[in-house]
Amino acid sequence: AALHKPMMEDILYGCDVMPSAIHITGATLSGVQPQEGFNLSRLYTMPYGRQPDGDAQIGSLELLQNEQLELASNTNDPALRTGSMGEETAAYTTTEFPSDGFDIVIMNPPFTRATNHEGAHRDVVNPAFAAFEASYEAQTDMGNRINAHGKGTCYHGNAGIASAFVALANLKLKPDGVLAFVLPLSAASGTSWQKFRRMLAREYTDLEVCSIAANGKDMSFSSDTGMAECLVVARKRRVDEKPISDVKFTSLARRPDGFLQADLVAKNILDAGDVRGIEDGPFGGAPLNAGTEQLGELIKASAPGLKRGEGWGAVRIKDYSLTQTAYALSQSKLWLPTHHTELDLKVEQLGNVSKLGLVDRDIIGPSPGRGKPPRGPFTKIAPSPTATYPALWNHNAPKETRIVCEPDSQLHARTGMEAKVVAAWATASRAHLNRNFTFGSQPLAVAFTEYDSMGGSSWPNVVFDNKRFDYAFTIWGNSTLGLLCYWWHSSRQQSSKANITIRAAESLPILDLRALTDAQLATAQEIFDEFRELELQPAYLADADANRALLDRRVVCDMLGFAAAVYEGVRMLAAKWCAEPSVHGGKRRPAGARLAV
Repeated sequence: AALHKPMMEDILYGCDVMPSAIHITGATLSGVQPQEGFNLSRLYTMPYGRQPDGDAQIGSLELLQNEQLELASNTNDPALRTGSMGEETAAYTTTEFPSDGFDIVIMNPPFTRATNHEGAHRDVVNPAFAAFEASYEAQTDMGNRINAHGKGTCYHGNAGIASAFVALANLKLKPDGVLAFVLPLSAASGTSWQKFRRMLAREYTDLEVCSIAANGKDMSFSSDTGMAECLVVARKRRVDEKPISDVKFTSLARRPDGFLQADLVAKNILDAGDVRGIEDGPFGGAPLNAGTEQLGELIKASAPGLKRGEGWGAVRIKDYSLTQTAYALSQSKLWLPTHHTELDLKVEQLGNVSKLGLVDRDIIGPSPGRGKPPRGPFTKIAPSPTATYPALWNHNAPKETRIVCEPDSQLHARTGMEAKVVAAWATASRAHLNRNFTFGSQPLAVAFTEYDSMGGSSWPNVVFDNKRFDYAFTIWGNSTLGLLCYWWHSSRQQSSKANITIRAAESLPILDLRALTDAQLATAQEIFDEFRELELQPAYLADADANRALLDRRVVCDMLGFAAAVYEGVRMLAAKWCAEPSVHGGKRRPAGARLAV
């Protein structure tokens, strides 16, 4: 009670563009000690949209460039905050938000991206700034404003305005201050979030990342996002402190039922003691228990986030021994469950072994504006067996059960863009990487076309200098080890769907095909020919699929030359992987589906 008045008047700051959010927050905080009065609180409605002076402002993100703003303040008299938008009778005050001035910054920011136009209306040019019926012109001006304000920070337009709010938190935090955020799970692996992860690795310490392995509504901490999320808590390092040395990852089996269980989880995390590292072999993490129920697992990892394409792979994982095996693979070590020694297996980033093809918009993209030429030199039309420019474009799961797939489209060259047609076709290939892999319905991480084809929105091209690599890449990518590497490196933001952008695919760990001998490459082609007519089941049944087991045996034993015991370890790995919620997505297994060896 004695703290209530100074807390409300001087310590707690709250900012939102919605007056109703300020009302609710004011009422909630006042209710903590309803008998204690206070004067003006520091809860503010932030300027958003077109202002009377003609400027288009962007809410709290104005603080990226300003320490002082004239704001509508909430008071303890609700009569001063009435009206349709709460602006007509508001009290205005010049308020200071000093840089390096706050001890704790906590946010659950909006995740909207300027580029996610799915289902958008014609008058929505920038979904991140379309609230309150902002005009087309105002959205454009607000988008330009955030680009200017976020320059030189961890903000990235493809990551969305959540990355701008993290940049704002970093600006306002004192050294030794604590940042605490709810973020989309893409923050853990997305290439557009790389600057955010790098910022934490360089400027913070005591970093903890918490995610949820479950599916559906249980994979998020928010109530209405419908996507996997993570909690990120970190302390801004002092000048005399070294940057972060390791990160603690927690993956919960499900979302806590309420505050009591959440508090129990938090205490378990804080009291965990020694936690096994991701580099320590496939022995799993430290369990979080509540009585007989295992709430989740903890693991620590040496500070990731600095290298090109490096993400936080240890999120939304039920069994951390999988993480340890996947990490070892990315470091050219094969370390399997129950195997107490690691084996050498040369692994390299895909971008160092091949060239990735074009984004689909650079192939068939329309004109970006009136009077401007089309972005892509082609239009897409129905397939033809005699197509000059065939394309493997979309997903069609029933037609993707074999490693050799038929092009589903053809491209027609736009008039006057012949030079760009030639340049684009130079990226055509036989090998194609699955860009949006739904494990519950699709069997293939890599598809092969008999002849060079353009890759589209779902199947971008992978171009090797050595055409023999096409065969080895196809069989490796669809083996259990290839599936594990794909899953580890991809974003697992949706229940059973893993996304990987072309940029992210450049750092995808794959078998270093350059290290294979001529004899091994010949064996790879033999295996490929053997499997071209064999059916594969959806990836979530990789453990029970007899053909996938045969592919594992041929790759592990016949191509790579490992003993039968290693193959058996890979099959155990398949069973563990298929048990992951982010793989099966809650889909029921067919009756009688058991491990195939």
